[in-house]
Amino acid sequence: MAWLYLFAAGVLECIWPIALKESAGFSKFTPSLVTIVVGALSLLLLSFAMRQIPIGTAYAAWTGIGATGVALIGILYYGDVATVARLGCITLIVAGVIGLRVFGAE
Repeated sequence: MAWLYLFAAGVLECIWPIALKESAGFSKFTPSLVTIVVGALSLLLLSFAMRQIPIGTAYAAWTGIGATGVALIGILYYGDVATVARLGCITLIVAGVIGLRVFGAE
């Protein structure tokens, strides 16, 4: 169950930065509210996951899921550059998160 919490926290970690961008510096109410609420929910789920998953593993996986998701959303929806090197680095992040799950101590 802890890894499910961590995955959900990671997905939410992908949403709040997008809402933050859309908030235009917290000048738009709805995206600003989404940023705050989703960010808090992400932290809450991370804290649930950390009850069973070691802190280093949980935090690294959480940030890795978030970084990967936001990078891909940036490429797909915001026109961020998708070079081979950048996609390779994103792949390394994914491999690291998978490695933490497979080889990490619980």
